[in-house]
Amino acid sequence: MPQLSNDHKLEIEKVLTRSPLIPVITIDRLADAVPLCTALYEGGLGVLEITLRTEFGVAAIREVREALPDALVGAGSVTSIAQYREVELAGAQFVITPGVTEAVLEFGVTSEAPLLPGISTASELMMGHIHGYRHFKFFPAEVSGGVAALKALAGPFPDVQFCPTGGIQQHTAVDYLTLRNVAAVGGSWLTPSEKVAAKDWAAITEIARASLLDARQQG
Repeated sequence: MPQLSNDHKLEIEKVLTRSPLIPVITIDRLADAVPLCTALYEGGLGVLEITLRTEFGVAAIREVREALPDALVGAGSVTSIAQYREVELAGAQFVITPGVTEAVLEFGVTSEAPLLPGISTASELMMGHIHGYRHFKFFPAEVSGGVAALKALAGPFPDVQFCPTGGIQQHTAVDYLTLRNVAAVGGSWLTPSEKVAAKDWAAITEIARASLLDARQQG
């Protein structure tokens, strides 16, 4: 069975330790991609997850990589090997999936962009663990048991670190970051749709800055 290399483990660890908060970014207008990501970066968020939830995700990754060379720009909501290959070609520096399949886990072992596989159960975690994965997205966090579930998973999997995402808000992110098995928290509260629609980039920078301050005080 193919095993994840130590280099790959270190690469995804670098992503999760770069910032305690990872914005989940959905691009509805390609013209918003660079200014939105710039606003988040200026707010202190050096890791940017651009999802494939719209048709503009791949192009946005390409444009943001060029505009923000010092940021770590990755792809989220990747659900197939074809998408994985596509975002790698676009320059994604990491890949995040909402769930796992054996095919995607095996592809991630040898891919250039390190994989953060999404899981919501111990059984899915064990699938990834067999391949050598030790970092997972816990999704959807709130409806999958939240803080209590991650505390329970810490017992049988003491060597695993998580990035919980899904339903988390600024005031609840700190509850996750106090857990020893949580490396970072992902969330869409960092990119409120009304602020993006209004192109209020200054407000988004301030949300990022305030959220990061809370995270660093409590994490």
